[in-house]
Amino acid sequence: MTTYTFPKGFWWGSAASGPQTEGVLTNDGKGDSIWDHWYKEAPERFFDQVGPEKTSQFLTKYQEDIQLMKQTGHTSFRTSIQWSRLIPEGTGAVNPEAVAFYNAVIDELIANDIEPFINLFHFDMPMAMQAKGGWLNRETVEAYVAYAKTCFELFGDRVTKWFTHNEPIVPVEGGYLYDFHYPNHINLKEAIQVAYHENLASAMAIQAYHAMDLAGEIGIILNLTPSYPRDPENPADVKAANIADLFFNRSFLDPAIKGEFPAELIAIVQELEMVPAILEGDLAIIQNNTIDLLGINYYQPRRIKAKESAVDHSHGPLPDDFFDNYDMPNRKMNVYRGWEIYEKGIYDILTNVRENYGNLPCYISENGMGVEGEERFADENGAIQDDYRIRFVKDHLKYVHQAIQEGSSVRGYHMWTCMDNWSWTNAYKNRYGFIAVDLNQDAKRTIKKSGHWFKTVSDQNGFTD
Repeated sequence: MTTYTFPKGFWWGSAASGPQTEGVLTNDGKGDSIWDHWYKEAPERFFDQVGPEKTSQFLTKYQEDIQLMKQTGHTSFRTSIQWSRLIPEGTGAVNPEAVAFYNAVIDELIANDIEPFINLFHFDMPMAMQAKGGWLNRETVEAYVAYAKTCFELFGDRVTKWFTHNEPIVPVEGGYLYDFHYPNHINLKEAIQVAYHENLASAMAIQAYHAMDLAGEIGIILNLTPSYPRDPENPADVKAANIADLFFNRSFLDPAIKGEFPAELIAIVQELEMVPAILEGDLAIIQNNTIDLLGINYYQPRRIKAKESAVDHSHGPLPDDFFDNYDMPNRKMNVYRGWEIYEKGIYDILTNVRENYGNLPCYISENGMGVEGEERFADENGAIQDDYRIRFVKDHLKYVHQAIQEGSSVRGYHMWTCMDNWSWTNAYKNRYGFIAVDLNQDAKRTIKKSGHWFKTVSDQNGFTD
């Protein structure tokens, strides 16, 4: 048996987002996001045709949920403000009902000794902005910065942990490369412009925050997916893995921390003749407004081999033209989600941040295991006995602990998620929470075995295994 003890003040908690938890009430003042719009347009794209209005009702149950957070050992909790709830048209009038709601949530968290971590953008572009081009349109950058300033002004007296984006590569991949988010385009030139504008918007929001001289930190949350070559001794595989890393990790990691885009990525974009529209002064803004704190989301690795399959020219160039994904034999899998479970990946990310990115203060902002049909594991009292989730978290935390022992500046661990929530087009297919949500019983909450276990971890600031 080994005891794993974490640094004093380590953040224990979970992560969620506004669009995945809040729900919608009649006349609550919220404007449509792209998710509200897309669900109305194509409900068949959503698992069981469950849309964003049927999320886990945090809007009305937040007080109960915060008590459950306390019962499951939370000392911190990350969620997001919905741009389309606060400023329904993306620009213009602020929704007073939204201000009252977010103030109440923040105050309730603080009153229960749970520090609020607030993210500003979690895939939920206001539809009014998307109708004008979304992140393709430079006006959206300006509107986002105005929205961010509004948030800082309204809530910055109490919130000291801010994040500009969660997983900004996902709107790029989903909306402009692989057709799993609205607007469902497949166009690399557009994807590059979207990624550039997201990077610029983040830097401009950081600039605005620091100019306000508030007593807090601001960062970004990136899903860092390590790219492992099929054969580390094969130069072609190594080159392919490096290109995947450039597109999907370093396109946001480097500008966020180093203030510049990787030279190798710039060269690829120039070769493709897809350099985004850049205004004078933009690159200086990115250079001079880097993050204070990095959130790291980790779920699975990326296995890469040199390109062997035929290039698909039907949509023009794509990142996949430079590499193939590799199905490594005998890998451990989460069969429900179709993702590999590779715990050491979290250590490799933290080591990379320590060795190549100045050991910037960071924390694990998401890590979790989605399982379908969890009700099969309920005991006689209806509590889900999710020992598999406890094992998953333990095995990742061991590697976080090892990274800390080796000097990584890791401040905390947030699991995805607190209570089961709506997961985009997958809706409630896979459950991730410490707390079960029964959609058939007015979203009734029941703490799972993992939630009780997490309370002991938080109380002891570690665990024995």
